[in-house]
Amino acid sequence: MASSEFGEDGDSRGGMWVLEQRIDQPMDEEAEKLKNMYREKKFSTLLLLRLAYQSLGVVYGDLGTSPLYVFYNTFPHGIDNQEDVIGALSLIIYSLTLVPLVKYVLIVLRANDNGQGGTLALYSLLCRHANIRTIPNQHRTDEELTTYSRSTIREKSFAAKTKRWLEEQPYIKDIILILALVGTCMVIGDGILTPAISVLSAVGGIKVNHADLSNEVVVLVAVVMLVGLFSMQHYGTDRVGWLFAPIVLLWFLLIGGIGIFNICKYDSSVLKAFSPLYIYRYLKRGGRDGWTSLGGILLSITGTEALFADLAHFPVSSVQIAFTLLVFPCLLLAYSGQAAYLMHNLNHSNDAFYRSIPDKIYWPVFVVATAAAIVASQATISATFSIIKQANAHGCFPRIKVVHTSKKFLGQIYIPDINWILMILCIAVTAGFKNQSQIGNAYGTAVVLVMLVTTLLMILIMILVWRCHWILVVVFTGLSLIVECTYFSAVLFKVDQGGWAPLAIAGAFLLIMYVWHYGTVKRYEFEMHSKVSMAWILGLGPSLGLVRVPGIGLVYTELASGVPHIFSHFITNLPAIHSVVVFVCVKYLPVYTVPEEERFLVKRIGPKNFHMFRCVARYGYKDLHKKDEDFEKKLFHNLFVFVKLESMMEGCSDSDDYSLYEQQTEISREGLLLNNNAITSSTNMDPTVSSLDSIVSVTSPSHLNATVRSSGHVSNQTEVDEVEFLNSCRDAGVVHILGNTVVRASRDSRFYKKIAVDYIYAFLRKICRENSVIFNVPHESLLNVGQVFYV
Repeated sequence: MASSEFGEDGDSRGGMWVLEQRIDQPMDEEAEKLKNMYREKKFSTLLLLRLAYQSLGVVYGDLGTSPLYVFYNTFPHGIDNQEDVIGALSLIIYSLTLVPLVKYVLIVLRANDNGQGGTLALYSLLCRHANIRTIPNQHRTDEELTTYSRSTIREKSFAAKTKRWLEEQPYIKDIILILALVGTCMVIGDGILTPAISVLSAVGGIKVNHADLSNEVVVLVAVVMLVGLFSMQHYGTDRVGWLFAPIVLLWFLLIGGIGIFNICKYDSSVLKAFSPLYIYRYLKRGGRDGWTSLGGILLSITGTEALFADLAHFPVSSVQIAFTLLVFPCLLLAYSGQAAYLMHNLNHSNDAFYRSIPDKIYWPVFVVATAAAIVASQATISATFSIIKQANAHGCFPRIKVVHTSKKFLGQIYIPDINWILMILCIAVTAGFKNQSQIGNAYGTAVVLVMLVTTLLMILIMILVWRCHWILVVVFTGLSLIVECTYFSAVLFKVDQGGWAPLAIAGAFLLIMYVWHYGTVKRYEFEMHSKVSMAWILGLGPSLGLVRVPGIGLVYTELASGVPHIFSHFITNLPAIHSVVVFVCVKYLPVYTVPEEERFLVKRIGPKNFHMFRCVARYGYKDLHKKDEDFEKKLFHNLFVFVKLESMMEGCSDSDDYSLYEQQTEISREGLLLNNNAITSSTNMDPTVSSLDSIVSVTSPSHLNATVRSSGHVSNQTEVDEVEFLNSCRDAGVVHILGNTVVRASRDSRFYKKIAVDYIYAFLRKICRENSVIFNVPHESLLNVGQVFYV
């Protein structure tokens, strides 16, 4: 163990500096305006309407194209009785009311993580309110981030008891993680099934006017369109995204107008379906067939989870306005219009949508339907890319290439490997099943499982985040589970009719994600347990018992504190080390983004003449580690500013024996540069606190220099000497030292653990992108250090 004089990292002052530039450094006006809008939740009516209009193309494409295939999947063998049409319509009406409107639009959307939706966003929100992350790399300084928002929990409240229960039970943490991963895998399944069923249903309209066309031709056309759709993904949606909203708006207006026309022309008595009595009669009369037909009814609410996952940066109120004023009424009119048509054409259930279109506008509607299907598919594919990026940030997906497709919007990304996997699976589903019914069964299974996962996570959100009364939690959970378990029981009957597809796809992705996460956790635990004692480092002396050669060595590690085992392994086998050593840790936090000015943490390790530092680069799950030289430049910039600030703080202080932890935390909260009232004796400090990364606010360099000049206590010579020394070392060369840790299952492990670790995890490590590629490390400056450990 290190001496009590030093922290875990050997810092004689026991603290860390957060290099922030948010004081006296103006933010971009547009970013500041957007930030303030979200903070205050105040939007003008005109702006809300404009955002509601824009959200149509991103959020509602999937839900809006459901009328293309719902009645076909509900009655695949035809309709025997007009009362069945009324009963099915009544089920659709109340499904749309209870699930998308009440559950999601009014309740679940409020559980967004600073505008981000989806199961992993809910998981991140929970991780900030309870210590349930399975990778324990959190530091107290992470909670000081401006984006690390969380509510305070009273000590004796029900929420506090729930929090303690979650944190004390390791298996509960794993269950919550698996739930989030299951939801993620089902969303990936959506990314495969939505393009398949939407495009196939839209293209199927050709057969209405050309009955002689075979089903194989329709499938071939759909496959060609899918290949084109996935092949265009690398261009992104920035150039054509402006078309999405008007296409979807036109689509909703058309299906709503056609619905009104059909109600007036055929049978307005279908409006009696608003009485729930017809649901009871339908299920009683239909028996088992009526119950299994719920799998088709379920498709009327597909896209509801995508509504939450694609929330993106739209304010909740704009999405709510779009749904209540346009989407919901138009969908009710569309389904009611099709029901009115079917009342007089019971044998047309297979293509009810296209046959109910007036002849004069058939082809224009066909074109808009195809365009809307493409928009819906694009939105789901983009959501899949986004959620896989989130899974990667949580350590639950292998490292993959992520490409920006827009200079304006960071959220628009493209993942080549995943894109082609989705395309192959989507084509396989389309060509393999060949009809909408089996694809519909598969689609319904994926949708209902995601909804169940969301409901279970929402229970914890309502308790920990919103701190709702337990009665409200029980009411929400009870109503949600009644509806969703009813649909789930119906789709279970269709597992052998296509419902197995999303289960197989999700099972494969879940295996990959969980095994990768298991290996990541074990590697982190190995580094934690085998990190080097600072007493050993200090015993080596300033030269570390080696030859210190000119240059800077950047040692990459997953540890945010302590000296990694890779360092001792390195200096044990090589007789030299660089004049300056910087331990670099890149870690992801359970927040959607880390502001650029708060990204880097810098700390000195050991005495000054050791010339050892730590730099922690923090990212949110929506942030991207760009493949350019900015990372290294910013790292060194923050290192130099740290040295200047350290010298300035030493000169400003009248005491040589104090803890910077309390002082720096106070400085961060108050936005001051110095607060002598916070100085306490280091001998009274908790040794666990001394290793934490503390915060101090730093101004822009120009302001910093002015402050230094105004202080008569700053040792300019010391500061200049060390900065010049760092610059000379940087000019001499920078070497990136990366650890290549190989994980193996121990000999006495069970066979399934050996398969998971020695074969699956090893294979994933082999095919995933190297850290050197992600960090853009030049090949000539790279040094890999290998080590093997057994689990």
